[in-house]
Amino acid sequence: MGDVGGLRERKKQQMYQRLSDTAIGLFQQKGYEHVTVADIAAAVDISKPTLFRYFPAKEDLVLHRLADHEGEAGRVVAQRPAGCSPLEALRRHFLDGLARRDPVTGLNDDPEVLAFHRLLYGTPPLVARLHTHVERDEAALAHSLGSETGGGVQARLAAGQIAAVQRILAQENWRQITAGRSADTLYPEAVAVARSAFAQLEAGLPHLA
Repeated sequence: MGDVGGLRERKKQQMYQRLSDTAIGLFQQKGYEHVTVADIAAAVDISKPTLFRYFPAKEDLVLHRLADHEGEAGRVVAQRPAGCSPLEALRRHFLDGLARRDPVTGLNDDPEVLAFHRLLYGTPPLVARLHTHVERDEAALAHSLGSETGGGVQARLAAGQIAAVQRILAQENWRQITAGRSADTLYPEAVAVARSAFAQLEAGLPHLA
């Protein structure tokens, strides 16, 4: 029975991926406003109600590509090794992401990644939807920081500051790359800026350092 359940789950995940990839391809080709949910369902040969069972909103078809990163900062803090402070764990994770050219750090010049970012940040409904993801991520991080900050508004303030720093670092990397810099030449500078930004966080949030 486990195998059957596992197969069903894999098929479901494959359908999520296929729908998301198809939608992103159509949006990039024709423009987000010019593609309907019915167009996407037809391209994958399923009905519109079936598509809505996977993705309740058109925006979610695009945001699915970021699903792996949902709640990531909170997980990094919750799963950090003994003796490692929350900010140290987050700094290591961000620097590791830069080294791997993780798209969420903005330090990635792959044409497909750049095209996806242009779609995401250039489409107002997607930017609005992204904001709800950011808020959920901040809430998860605040929850993980609860024991160090006493919870409540202090945890939320700290989470908001950390999330803002990570977002600005990623936006700055992306801005430089869209201006023509390569990820490899920008890397040393991106590392230096990230270290400086986390040093500022540590100065402002000493109880998390």
